[in-house]
Amino acid sequence: MTDAQETAADTSLRTTGGAPPDDVAPAPIPLLEPREGIPPVVASDDALARVIADFARGTGPVAVDAERASGYRYGQRAYLVQLRRDGAGSALVDPVGCPDLSGLSTALTGSEWILHAATQDLPCLRDIGMAPTSLFDTELAGRLAGFPRVGLGAMVENVLGYALEKGHSAVDWSTRPLPEPWLRYAALDVELLIDLRDALEEELERQGKLEWAREEFDAIASAPPAPPRKDPWRRTSGMHKVRRRRQMAVVRELWNARDQVAQRRDISPGKVLGDAAIVEAALALPANVQALTALPGFGHRMGRRQLEQWQAAVDRARALPESELPQPGQQPAGPPPPRSWADKDPAAAARLSAARTAVSELAERLHMPQENLITPDTVRRVCWEPPKSLTPGAVEDTLAAYGARHWQIEQVGPLLVRALAAGA
Repeated sequence: MTDAQETAADTSLRTTGGAPPDDVAPAPIPLLEPREGIPPVVASDDALARVIADFARGTGPVAVDAERASGYRYGQRAYLVQLRRDGAGSALVDPVGCPDLSGLSTALTGSEWILHAATQDLPCLRDIGMAPTSLFDTELAGRLAGFPRVGLGAMVENVLGYALEKGHSAVDWSTRPLPEPWLRYAALDVELLIDLRDALEEELERQGKLEWAREEFDAIASAPPAPPRKDPWRRTSGMHKVRRRRQMAVVRELWNARDQVAQRRDISPGKVLGDAAIVEAALALPANVQALTALPGFGHRMGRRQLEQWQAAVDRARALPESELPQPGQQPAGPPPPRSWADKDPAAAARLSAARTAVSELAERLHMPQENLITPDTVRRVCWEPPKSLTPGAVEDTLAAYGARHWQIEQVGPLLVRALAAGA
């Protein structure tokens, strides 16, 4: 870390006005208003064509956001896409009426997209044909710059001095027509995203971290879609209570039955049957509908037909031969839990302790979360199974193989060389 970076980091947590004197009430923060009013919702091919033409003629980066119906609908599809660009203004596009936005994405090829918490929105945007070639993530930029609160509202308030309206982030965005207050909220999410990006770029440049941020943004933009999870039923909340293989089979059958119903009805699986109810049925192994009805989560409000389909899933699990019962969950690839290291490999435990201390101290000096400096999983893997040669080059190659970016290797590599040598 250079002296310039040290000085910049010490003053990185800036707000717009600073702390007022004790005897002076803080000035109220102005509520952000849409500059051009609420744009109409684009839900037809003709209207979409006009938006594409407007945004193709626009200049500079493009602010992009998406709203999902998490907790209400099956899956994570986008139900509204918000955009803003200089020369084009703001647009609200309905992916239900316009399910293919690849033409819009093509028109924006080569432009930088600005998103807040990009990894949350990119999957649903890709599903409707939108993918950036380059991006700027304002949430990640805030983390790297050392801001303690990186939600969009907090960032807009602390950096730009405006308050965003609150209250509609968790609504059912699949509702049609969308109420005007929701549309206002959605339009405001991109209203100042370009201004926020510019301010954060300036701050990152001042701290000597702008190239680090660009490496992170490039990695997000080029990352392939995540593969489907293997055995997603194993992630049922409360699964740690389920010990026996027969009980695991019940969880699997109920989870799959629930998923089919949820997908068919386009409703969140948790609204069909709660995880807690699945676990209760697995632990109890009810022999009939009457026994199932007595369990929490299968009460009197559930119809007979529903109860019978859940009992049928339990019965399928009860009837499985031993050879078809699920095996206990496989340990994830990589090192064991760190709490067991002292017994299994004291030298590895010493390496990990030294590495964690060094990384923590550096993250504090850089004013950023440790997990953004280097992922804890990478540190564990390197400490558990270090390279045969503890040279800087060998350690750097190992970090790169685990996906560390160049700037992370440059910052953390020397610390890990010393930590690994300390435990040798």
